Amino acid sequence: MSFHSIEDPAKLRRLLEASLLIEGGLDLASILGRLIDEARSMTGARYGAIGVLSVDKKVLSDFITVGLDHDAEIAIGPLPTGKGVLGLLMSEPQTLRLPDLGKHPDSYGFPPNHPPMKSFLGVPIRLRDEVYGNLYLTDKIGWSEFTNDDASLVEALALAAGIAIENTHLQQQLRMADVYEDRDRLARDLHDTVIQRLFGVGLTLQSIAARSPSEIAPGLGAMVTEIDQVIKQVRSTIYELGLGADLRGVRDDILSLVDELTPVVGFHVTVSIDGPVDSAVSDTMAEHLMATIRESVTNIGRHANATNASVSLVVADGQCRLTVTDNGVGIGAGTSEASRGGLGLVNIRRRAEKLHGTLDLKTPEGGGTSLTWQVPVG
Repeated sequence: MSFHSIEDPAKLRRLLEASLLIEGGLDLASILGRLIDEARSMTGARYGAIGVLSVDKKVLSDFITVGLDHDAEIAIGPLPTGKGVLGLLMSEPQTLRLPDLGKHPDSYGFPPNHPPMKSFLGVPIRLRDEVYGNLYLTDKIGWSEFTNDDASLVEALALAAGIAIENTHLQQQLRMADVYEDRDRLARDLHDTVIQRLFGVGLTLQSIAARSPSEIAPGLGAMVTEIDQVIKQVRSTIYELGLGADLRGVRDDILSLVDELTPVVGFHVTVSIDGPVDSAVSDTMAEHLMATIRESVTNIGRHANATNASVSLVVADGQCRLTVTDNGVGIGAGTSEASRGGLGLVNIRRRAEKLHGTLDLKTPEGGGTSLTWQVPVG
């Protein structure tokens, strides 16, 4: 590095002291402000600044200045975002020394009320291959331009600034990781404990309602409905917390599957899902349910000549009821399941029977086919 050429013991000591600011527990803005002030003092610059790049490296997201009083900064107006020579340093991050800033071909000029600035030294804030911004100095007092020694000193201070910025980024990432871990833990607790208990209470109330006098049963039924609504709200909260992919529910799997089958059908199939699906449908039932949806929707695409179809799943009253409808050619009188959908419908029926359920095929009044696959929950 070029700062190895610095031989002045006093300047080297000041560089070391400035670098130790990183470990001093100061916030990033304070560290950068101290580093700019040190650079300005060691080089004799009238003004100094650090521009921190945005995440996409296209503009300056922060601009910290030293040498201008508060009233002067207010009079100048908005802080620069990276045009002109500042933009050149962003696109070509290398040390730039200029005797007259205004004469550079990329000079963008100064806004009204900006003090005149002539000599210029710009150094990229770089750590390894990552560029975080630039350190700027202007108007070297008593000299026409900044020297090579000045550039070496500022490059060393820019390295310290890079370390400070990277450390701050790492600390922010660690804090975010802790937040996400806490949110994921809470989501898991809600999913694995709260929803299951609510669902258990709902099933118990349903059972009691079935054996209760007529004047009590409606009230219990209303409580079950309320519990279902609470489960829906808790589930929404889980996903707002950022539930992990490993806890994806049946609801999401159905939506993904039907979307995946859109090219097979040739049009968008509408989906409606109601009831405590994620908590009520076991893994075994979900496997048969997904296979049934896949086979039913695929049959529509292959055999029905339909232009409209829907998938409806409802979990209520101890039953999981899947209904798949289309407006296609339907199943005519005497048409067998095998001829309408090959072995697919036969397999769908067997899946229902394996779970002690039923399969019902109907032709609605308006034509087409309505398939109802229903199995008990629990």
